[in-house]
Amino acid sequence: MPVNLKVLQATAEIQPLIKTGGLADVTQALTEALHGLDMDARLLMPAYRGIAQKVGAKPVSRWFRPLIAADRVRLLKGHMPDSKVPIYLIDCPHLYDRPGNPYSDHYGRDFWDNCTRFGVLSKVAALFGGPQSPDGWRADVVHGHDWHAGLANAYLKFDPEATAAGVFTVHNLIFQGNFNRKVRKGLGIDSLAFHMNGLEFFGHISFMKAGLYYADQITTVSPTYAREIQTPEYGCAMEGLLHLRAAQLSGILNGIDTVYWDPARDPLIPNHYDAVDMDGRAANKRALLERFGFDPNQGEPLLAMLGRMTPQKGWRALRDAAPAIIDEGGRILAVGSGYAEYEIQLKELERRFPGRLAYYRGFSEEIAHQMMAGADALIVPSTFEPCGLVQMYAQRYGALPIAHRTGGLADTIVDIDAPGSKAATGFLYSQPGPAGLLTGTRRAIAVYREDPARWRELQTAAMAHDFSWSRSASRYLEIYQNAIDARRLDKRAG
Repeated sequence: MPVNLKVLQATAEIQPLIKTGGLADVTQALTEALHGLDMDARLLMPAYRGIAQKVGAKPVSRWFRPLIAADRVRLLKGHMPDSKVPIYLIDCPHLYDRPGNPYSDHYGRDFWDNCTRFGVLSKVAALFGGPQSPDGWRADVVHGHDWHAGLANAYLKFDPEATAAGVFTVHNLIFQGNFNRKVRKGLGIDSLAFHMNGLEFFGHISFMKAGLYYADQITTVSPTYAREIQTPEYGCAMEGLLHLRAAQLSGILNGIDTVYWDPARDPLIPNHYDAVDMDGRAANKRALLERFGFDPNQGEPLLAMLGRMTPQKGWRALRDAAPAIIDEGGRILAVGSGYAEYEIQLKELERRFPGRLAYYRGFSEEIAHQMMAGADALIVPSTFEPCGLVQMYAQRYGALPIAHRTGGLADTIVDIDAPGSKAATGFLYSQPGPAGLLTGTRRAIAVYREDPARWRELQTAAMAHDFSWSRSASRYLEIYQNAIDARRLDKRAG
């Protein structure tokens, strides 16, 4: 294990400060896990509106100009809430102090200057890897997460004084950060880097490609997704580059916060329970049914789906399969928001099937926990899924996942019919779309009705599965050492 390793995690979002998806959970939990392994792990994120107050951040640098397009920036430093993990914030009000989320305004429109906003994040991250570190603290490894920090790897390569190794994690390859080539000068990108063997991607500057091309080591968030993105089906036109860099590409499963997600002490659920005594789980199901207008006295399975309403997450499959699932005896609770088309269709299904399907528009942390603690099964029909966290939360709480066999879903769920199925934790199906989903739900409903003892075995195995960050964090330490070694060789060769 590397001794006294200094690692900077550069990211666009961190739980609990600001969150739009699983990226926020992963960056927070990974950094905490590294800190627990006695690494000097720190976070870097833009100072969005109201964030500095949440972490007690104070200035640790003068105002400086990291890029032509951002001439007044300073660094703030604080600590994560209820944690010893240091966090740096990039203070640049005209770029970050805005209503909306990290990427778009309150109308859902992407900010027009996202190339500059995340170019600054990447540039400041790279500065920590050399003698110009704005705080004097110098990282051994700069670990950038998703396209927002992808350009950091290019800046590290371009800077002859930089010594830090670059590690880049792909959380979702479909989001690439591709911008008009005219932004090159404002980002400080040399024209020599704008070509096929560099930052150029179909005539655009690509932050994602910068990470994939220049990083010393690349990771994705599951082993299966690491293989999938090297194929035309999942590679998003970058499969050739990924195949070329396969020796530097690793798939490391995300973990979850097993303290925050623990049915034995979760403050957000009405009744606590564990794998030995599940009486509280039955009471939670009853409370969940009553909350959403179902008859709590019926003994039918409750199937839940939770997440952003996008095509990737498989909401169309649920929409189309819902009538047949209900005919099979399942009841459906759907929670999420996003595409207006899906929201309207779910409301129509709720009107069509009163007492059989309920839809809650939006997201609530409390409802999410109560769904895991009360639903019998969790539907995860994603067309593709780099890793996914929701299926891990569900298993920890004894809600058995019914999921498309792809990406991290295939890596974290053991199908009931798999060899050695005593360790089975759910139901996988191979055909994406409503037909596959219906096949999976039929299998689950049949076991629920006909073999309660087997259902309990599945729940016990699911709740015993280790989804903590400890193993994954140790794997990242190996990646960091490989990146450092590669960086040293590259420096010698140069």
